[in-house]
Amino acid sequence: MTFKPTKYTLKCCSTGHLFEDAGWSLADPECNCPSLVRAEYAQKKFNPRKDLDGFYRYADWLPVRRTLEKSCAPVTYRSEALASHLGLENLYITFSGYWPEKGARMETASFKETEAYSVCARLPEDNRKIMVVASAGNTARAFAKVCSDNNIPVLISIPADNIDALWFTKPLNDCVKIIASPAGSDYFDAIALSDKVCTCDKFMAEGGAKNVARRDGMGTTLLSAVEVIGKIPDAYFQAIGSGTGTIAVWENNLRLIEDGRFGSHKMRLYPSQNDPFTIMYDSWKLRSRTLVPMTADEARAASAEIDAKVLSNRKPPYSLAGGLFDAMEDASGEIFKVSNDQLHHWKQKFLELEGIDIHNAAAVAVASLESAVREGKVQKDEIIMLNITGGGEERAKTENEVIYAKPMLVLDPDLPTEEIVSEVLKLFQ
Repeated sequence: MTFKPTKYTLKCCSTGHLFEDAGWSLADPECNCPSLVRAEYAQKKFNPRKDLDGFYRYADWLPVRRTLEKSCAPVTYRSEALASHLGLENLYITFSGYWPEKGARMETASFKETEAYSVCARLPEDNRKIMVVASAGNTARAFAKVCSDNNIPVLISIPADNIDALWFTKPLNDCVKIIASPAGSDYFDAIALSDKVCTCDKFMAEGGAKNVARRDGMGTTLLSAVEVIGKIPDAYFQAIGSGTGTIAVWENNLRLIEDGRFGSHKMRLYPSQNDPFTIMYDSWKLRSRTLVPMTADEARAASAEIDAKVLSNRKPPYSLAGGLFDAMEDASGEIFKVSNDQLHHWKQKFLELEGIDIHNAAAVAVASLESAVREGKVQKDEIIMLNITGGGEERAKTENEVIYAKPMLVLDPDLPTEEIVSEVLKLFQ
């Protein structure tokens, strides 16, 4: 069967202006202020596709032109052990990772695969530019895996200190190239490096949170939950580095309300950060749309302290129209902060109760759920969705031979743009 591209238009979150996707539109050219754009799908009903497998069952609400090989959707199940431990009656866990018994077979053990399978499927097959992806770790692994499996040229930019995140169960295709910012740098440095590369016409920025495919890919976590539960949850928990995943489920919540069959309410949002990297927590506590000041040195120091390294974006999509501030204002809720000690306690407790290892970032979300229960933010009979954004990595590593990728170049983002571009171009000759 030939896949027909999903029909959609783009909508500016600031002005409401509707316009056609030029192919890789990341913003409305007619908008004069910082704003996300949102996909408005022709299909207004949530109907998972029976003719498509894996992640692409949700293709009607994904801005994709094709399907790719080896995708897997998030898996939602009703918790018994953790729910009982916390005194909750309706706790649903949406698990993205490697847990074959549950039907979860994401080879990278991270929900970042949902981004990669959506973004890469938005690319036209005849695309001639090289996509550039900056990442703190898990996103890099997911894009490298998906691009490698589907022969899509990609340049990955990652901080050198996070290079251990680039583990794989088989060698990467030569279409994947990896560069790194130096030791002691952070995610923003990797972004700065990728931005300089993208000044060359041979490359194209993946776009991060501004890419509707990335957000709607991540939003499939909520679609998985609603497919199992049959209704929109009352409360949503997730750890955040950029907040993009929380924005994504809020957007799908709005689409589900428009459908009308799953409820008319907005689930309360409870994202969480790893203390002391708490730029969004601190800003939201002040109810400030403007992010609190955080210097590069402060960000690097805080990033070095936290154990959930992927939660370390100092320039998140928080303030712009359609960003996390607007999501929180519209849906209500609270942002939590979680210490390293708390995350490790709940990481171990989740393993004991639910029977699978989880990433440090996912443990931050579990810890925040416990805090919300203890503080009375959620009621025991409410329908709660806990987004476990990565797990089963230790399981996957014991069952497979693991190969670690290495950067082909380590480049200081402060180098002249021409020098950076020249060095990177050599990788693709």
